[in-house]
Amino acid sequence: MTSVLLTATPVRSHVTPLLSVAEALIAAGDRVRFLTGTRFRDDVLATGAEFLPLPPEADYDDRDIDAAFPGRRGLSGPAGIRYDMIEIFLRPVPAQLRAVREAIAAEPTDAVLAESMFAAAAVFSGIPRTERPLLVNLGILPLALKHPDVAPFGLGIAPMRGPLGRLRNAVLTLGAEKGVFAPVQRFANEIARAETGHALPRFFLDWPAGADHIVQFTVPEFEYVRRGLPDTVHFVGPVARSRPSAMPVPEWWDDLAGRRVVHVTQGTVATGEWNLIEPTVRALAHDDVIVVVSTGGRPVDTLPNDLPANVRVAEFLPYDRLLPQTDVFVTNGGYGGVHYALEHGVPIVVAGRTEDKTEVSARVAWSGVGIDLRTDNPTPDKVAAAVRTALNDERYRLRAKAIGDSIRRSPGPDAVHGIIADAVRSAGRQRA
Repeated sequence: MTSVLLTATPVRSHVTPLLSVAEALIAAGDRVRFLTGTRFRDDVLATGAEFLPLPPEADYDDRDIDAAFPGRRGLSGPAGIRYDMIEIFLRPVPAQLRAVREAIAAEPTDAVLAESMFAAAAVFSGIPRTERPLLVNLGILPLALKHPDVAPFGLGIAPMRGPLGRLRNAVLTLGAEKGVFAPVQRFANEIARAETGHALPRFFLDWPAGADHIVQFTVPEFEYVRRGLPDTVHFVGPVARSRPSAMPVPEWWDDLAGRRVVHVTQGTVATGEWNLIEPTVRALAHDDVIVVVSTGGRPVDTLPNDLPANVRVAEFLPYDRLLPQTDVFVTNGGYGGVHYALEHGVPIVVAGRTEDKTEVSARVAWSGVGIDLRTDNPTPDKVAAAVRTALNDERYRLRAKAIGDSIRRSPGPDAVHGIIADAVRSAGRQRA
């Protein structure tokens, strides 16, 4: 039995994928403890894992992030990014790291598994391997590894081949690290020196390069090509898979039969405004399609009253039954939702520029599975043009189907146990 410590920032979209990992590890017979925010206690316990609460200094309620961090109000662009990196992700690091150390001291721990924005892992990765357990990065966001073949993470810029592309990437990387993120890196290094006596061994966002293994929850076809990736990077397919659901279908369900269906959602995080749903339903009001709207949990009656006649709405929908009937998926670019659509071979229209969504959106376009609108606030005309193109250009459907076939062949979170067990055995042989 392997003893595992899972760690996640107290953000729903970061915790939920790791719940599936916890379930898979427990099913394989592992001992699992899960360190995250107190509001996720019941979710963690439901997996069979032991819940460990983050200290209050590292815990907050992500349902109203502006209330938790009022200093971010009114900030945008580089200033907003720097604020979020420092205040939301880096300032909690000492408390996070203290909790990790206490958990390791409390009982033998074979591996610490950290999602990419659990920033204590950046400091932890700088500790010599002989002085810490195995460190595994769980890639629930697009792969952020710095590499000459790719632009810096966060810009949403697709790869460019050849020497010119590598030169472009080098210039952009220098500008990001020495310009936009320089104050953030200084802050991260101050924390690292206080905790370990030395600065971080690399750029803080590139900490997964210092992990012993990276488990990336996608398939290679949906990630940029980086020449010479080490064999410690494992593409295992997405965490979430469509499973038979007991969720009841809405009363309008039979309206979908024999019709072209466009599904639009803003997910469960960025649902503050209807800046994607409303232009989509207006754009397609007179098209021969059914527009199926999922509000992501917000009450249906908060939508405008004058919805077009071809719109059907529900708070949540059974994706295992909806997506096989869907012709185009319109989304703000959540990594999980995009993979759900791809599993079923559904072309995608994406409009997302917040969090990691810029990078997800860029991969949608680069991989050929859909169209990136390159905005958070698309106009109805822009949505209409993209949806009609995705509906009528067979290349998007064929590419989405090809990646969907790869996803269905991939093991997903079930692969994590074997990766960790092999790594622990290998480490034991090296010490012997």
